[in-house]
Amino acid sequence: MVKVLQYGEGNFLRTFVDAYFDALNKEGVGMYEVNIVKPITFGTLERFEKQNNKYHIVLRGVENGKAVETVKKIDVLASVIDPFVSDAPYYALARDPELKVIVSNTTEAGICFHDTDVQSDFEGITYPAKLTKFLYERFNAGLDGVYLLPVELIDNNADELKKCVDKYIELWNLPQTFKAWNDEKNFYCNTLVDRIVSGYPRDEETKSHLESLIGEKDDLVSIGEPFGLWAVEDKGEIAKYIHAGVHNIEVVLTKDIKYYKKRKVRVLNGSHTNLVPAGLMLGAVTVDDCMKDAKLSAFVENTLKEEIIEFVSTDIAATTVFADSVKERFLNPYLNHQLTSIALNSISKWRARVLPSFKDYYAKYNRLPKYLTIGFSYLMALYSGIEENGGVYEVKLKTRAIEIKDDKPYLDYFAAKNSVEAFMKDVAVWGEDLTAYTGFADEVLGNIAKIQNGEVLI
Repeated sequence: MVKVLQYGEGNFLRTFVDAYFDALNKEGVGMYEVNIVKPITFGTLERFEKQNNKYHIVLRGVENGKAVETVKKIDVLASVIDPFVSDAPYYALARDPELKVIVSNTTEAGICFHDTDVQSDFEGITYPAKLTKFLYERFNAGLDGVYLLPVELIDNNADELKKCVDKYIELWNLPQTFKAWNDEKNFYCNTLVDRIVSGYPRDEETKSHLESLIGEKDDLVSIGEPFGLWAVEDKGEIAKYIHAGVHNIEVVLTKDIKYYKKRKVRVLNGSHTNLVPAGLMLGAVTVDDCMKDAKLSAFVENTLKEEIIEFVSTDIAATTVFADSVKERFLNPYLNHQLTSIALNSISKWRARVLPSFKDYYAKYNRLPKYLTIGFSYLMALYSGIEENGGVYEVKLKTRAIEIKDDKPYLDYFAAKNSVEAFMKDVAVWGEDLTAYTGFADEVLGNIAKIQNGEVLI
């Protein structure tokens, strides 16, 4: 038995990682069980308890010109743990010799270090701090290390996770023997994931259709596209536990993951992130809505062609082929991919997914990238409209009100109607002063004024 610890119970992991391990079981490739740990206090696990940790995914798309809806029952979950209620099952996994793999998805903002985190705490500390406590428990049990596969969409995600763990070892004055064990016995493998997951359906018609398709009511059902790619850095003996090939998703073990990462983050995620604020403010609800709108579709096309593709690799033709496939995936009418879902943690997403392309363009041409600047302007205009009401942060759009979910300090900053320019200067937010790019602040502030005046910038 190969046991997997998974930090996160969200739609993506369940429709991607868990579907992969479930496929390995059903294909007879191995025997796996996934144990989910809820990484934050938000949300409950009642749906898992009600359904005995079983659920379905529905892969919906267009293949060879034909509509495809494939139902997969997922029963690979052995347990779903809320460590904030009881941490005993959590630490029991740390002492389990069959645990071999740890997967996490805590968003781009999740892999971070806070020097105020206390070892005796749990609820208020970061994911890497929780992981450090978990690994220390395993070390003290005299067990071997594990393979850590974070899927957060930041560059060198596993390397950054290890840096955080190293800092907590130092902050908490943990033994040097533990540090040596972490260095030598644990394998932190950088990864790249690629599957568009729209999650649980919002509209009653789709819910009813899926219930009929599945044959039962499923409060955990999640919708994804047929395409799936997981590129994993090949370290140690990972091939014993992560099998290459197509098993619901395609898995690639590679010594050099940088191209896969850069291509996906910049082309798919970067164009997504740049599109969403504009789409929301122009009345779109889903990605499909955007791609059916002539102006928004052209905005995506121009952003990719003029300001992203060129800076992914020297093989422009190959990246263009991938970009064309991404546009086709955006046009998948079945996904119902909500813009508000993609908008989660938009500030850290813009920094990780869009800023690198922005910087490359500026460095080469010594001028602002037009479409990325417009996308950022819409983002700042959206956040400038944030109002706080009973702990909920909302923006009133022309057609509806939407909730904005991001780090609370950012939400409070904009709810207090503080300066956009000062926010752009904040190195702690962006990793640099964005106003240092000549004319950027003036262009953004001017664009915000136009947007607020009802003008359309695309």
